[in-house]
Amino acid sequence: MMWTKDKILSQAKLLPVVAGWQAAGEKVVFTNGCFDLLHLGHVDYLEKARHLGNRLVVGLNTDASVSCLKPGRPLQDEVSRARVLASLLFVDAVVLFGEQTPLTLIEAVRPDILVKGDDYQLSGIVGHEVVLQNGGQVLTVPLVVGYSTTRIVERILQSSQGLV
Repeated sequence: MMWTKDKILSQAKLLPVVAGWQAAGEKVVFTNGCFDLLHLGHVDYLEKARHLGNRLVVGLNTDASVSCLKPGRPLQDEVSRARVLASLLFVDAVVLFGEQTPLTLIEAVRPDILVKGDDYQLSGIVGHEVVLQNGGQVLTVPLVVGYSTTRIVERILQSSQGLV
């Protein structure tokens, strides 16, 4: 049995694991995000991403990079967010990255498939050029309408003020 924290890898430890999967003929899917409050939209998105290949690697923004992208966030620390993601059966590895974009990580991992939600245009997905140049695919998956961390936070705040 694998413990969830065993799926949380540094980039240095992840790279030989990914190389082994690829050498065995497995397609490695990569996606990334903050995943601050895991909700149905995230679970559906990650599950769909995993079904595009054999292994799913999730790049997770560190606390510092989240706070640069989204003032006032994260709501949960990076260790908590990583453990929750790693607990999902269809997530094979979680790797933290501290840059504002995952480009350096994507260049190192060289996934076979790069995935984001359908709220992105393919040309706007960070790392798409790298993946395409390496013969991989860049895809989007449909998102569940009405689910976002921002929306959940807004509802909680409204509820705490007696507005819901």
